[in-house]
Amino acid sequence: MNTYLTDIQMASLVEAIQTAEDHSTGEIRIHIDSNTEGRNAEIAFEVFRRLCKDQTAEKNAVLFHVNFEQQYLTIIGDEGIHAKVSQTFWDRMHDRLTQEFSKQNYHEGLRNAVLQTGLELKKYFPISGENPNELPNEITFS
Repeated sequence: MNTYLTDIQMASLVEAIQTAEDHSTGEIRIHIDSNTEGRNAEIAFEVFRRLCKDQTAEKNAVLFHVNFEQQYLTIIGDEGIHAKVSQTFWDRMHDRLTQEFSKQNYHEGLRNAVLQTGLELKKYFPISGENPNELPNEITFS
């Protein structure tokens, strides 16, 4: 199913998600898609709607949707975080991540992107009281 990340690397990514979410009410998801239909953008938005959209109180969920086989990456932020960071933030994140992927630094690239996203979430959505985990931290697959 996934030959780009080892089990240890995937566990490390889950840990990075937990770390990134520790200081923010935001939520981060990673979805690895092995679909070969070529409708990557459409599929990414379907996955976002299913896993993230409107599922956090502050609409501050972020999805990293990756199709390694088709060399396709989509980063989608729900409307709360997107309004704060703008499209420029996502474009720069996408550029850095695709550069890492081009060097086959899949784990390190995703890990750094998750942690950087966590810093942005912390800036705009700091914890004020309890911080329930609104979405699961595990990596999902299709």
